Amino acid sequence: MKIAVEGCCHGELDKIYETIQFLEKKQNTKVDLLLCCGDFQAVRNEGDMNCMAVPPKYRQMQTFYKYYSGEKQAPVLTIFIGGNHEASNYLQELPYGGWVAPNIYYLGYAGVVKYRGLRIGGISGIFKPHDYRKGHFESPPYTKETIRSAYHVRNIEVYKLKQLKEPMDIFLSHDWPRSIYNYGNKKKLLRKKEFFKQEVENNTLGSPAASELLSHLQPSYWFSAHLHVKFAAFMQHPNKEPDKLPKATKFLALDKCLPHRDFLQVIEVEHDPSKPERLEYDLEWLSVLKATKDLLNVTFKTWNMPENNGLHSRWDFSATEQEKQDVLNDLGNDLTIPQNFSATVPVYTPNNPQNKRVASHTINPQTTEFCARFGLIDINAKVRQHDDESGEFDVTEDNLDSSSSVEDPSEYSTDTSALSSSINPDEITLEEEDEEDFSVQSVEPSPEYTPDFSLNFSNTRVLPDSMAVSSDDAIDSTNDEMEQSESSQTEGEGKNPEKPLKRLSDESGGGSVVIKRRNQAIYTAEDDE
Repeated sequence: MKIAVEGCCHGELDKIYETIQFLEKKQNTKVDLLLCCGDFQAVRNEGDMNCMAVPPKYRQMQTFYKYYSGEKQAPVLTIFIGGNHEASNYLQELPYGGWVAPNIYYLGYAGVVKYRGLRIGGISGIFKPHDYRKGHFESPPYTKETIRSAYHVRNIEVYKLKQLKEPMDIFLSHDWPRSIYNYGNKKKLLRKKEFFKQEVENNTLGSPAASELLSHLQPSYWFSAHLHVKFAAFMQHPNKEPDKLPKATKFLALDKCLPHRDFLQVIEVEHDPSKPERLEYDLEWLSVLKATKDLLNVTFKTWNMPENNGLHSRWDFSATEQEKQDVLNDLGNDLTIPQNFSATVPVYTPNNPQNKRVASHTINPQTTEFCARFGLIDINAKVRQHDDESGEFDVTEDNLDSSSSVEDPSEYSTDTSALSSSINPDEITLEEEDEEDFSVQSVEPSPEYTPDFSLNFSNTRVLPDSMAVSSDDAIDSTNDEMEQSESSQTEGEGKNPEKPLKRLSDESGGGSVVIKRRNQAIYTAEDDE
């Protein structure tokens, strides 16, 4: 099965789909599935656009609204996660996932689905330590703070994913798992993005929460975006079961959708041809959702997850065979995810712009139906109720053990770790919250680590000049096939490397950072072409 993997979308659906269709025609092949690793920007109208955490001058409608309105149809089934530049008010309507447009599926804050036998999971947002243990309390209209915290990863989502025991084929995250750079061509990465050097040396680049999930889930493939650079790695996991071969993960991060950038990769993955060509629920994930529903927190108070420390009546929420069978019975032995998309707000009209439109706090019927079917709580509706009552979240007696003050240590080492303090000049600049940097101890492989692996990817790709992806320089044999698969043979960054970007503040200085940026075309009103 051919799967196209996209880095940061930034709302450029037309160009992404056009590139895929060009590849299909050029190579006489068929792409079965598109996976997008965040910054999707599902913007339906002006109200959604004002909910994106980007400076106003970068807020552009882009092309998603055409797919939301039905003007266009996604030509390939698309699955995506959220990043840190999203219309958070829309994604908040679908905390457990759902269709944002026909044939375009959002995995939710965290989620797992199946397609043709492939198990695909993901987690939305980026890691920030000061919000990690809070609940999903944000709601539109957002403040300057909540428009950012709305897309920060929460410990409840990581905790639920860590209950999974069954093998994972593919996993998506927006930011990279911390330390993954030690398993690839680190020297080449730092040649491309030299401003990552301090964080790489200090092992503070990337998400420690994602690193925990990588260690626990050990998927066959892990795809990320966020740092706007293509990077491949191969991680051999420690052997937990002596009678079985150790697992390994092929990691690939991709760039954002711009001409002559490595934003798209097509890979071939084994699948079950007997399975239908439609999205299906994952029984184990649904069972975990049902088991953990009482851990819900919709306040800004910090919240530790249950652990085996004598304070909690239950700390293991992994699914039993009986629980999975009960879910299957509830579904009538039909795992098909229903095609129940419905529009919830007026769509953008180019000939009649509504620049003063304000985002509303909307309850999505898809989530209402999903929660009723599986006995869950609509987080978005609970947030609205909490806001209306202007009171504190009423937790159950069993969960009182889990609450804690901000000074209490978390059950995860990630709670005392900061996201990379480096600034990516390719990234949109915001006035970042003041953060204290913490260091964490991590076991790293030898710097001389050079794993040997091969991938069954195709070797060539030719794209139209307007959307061509640049070819890479020659790299170590460790990641040759991963980085070169589907790369174009056009001129690009490999032959004409750009001068390093200059930072206008010191690396460790506090406060906001002013950056000379390039490649801002994706946020301008003019078309790249």
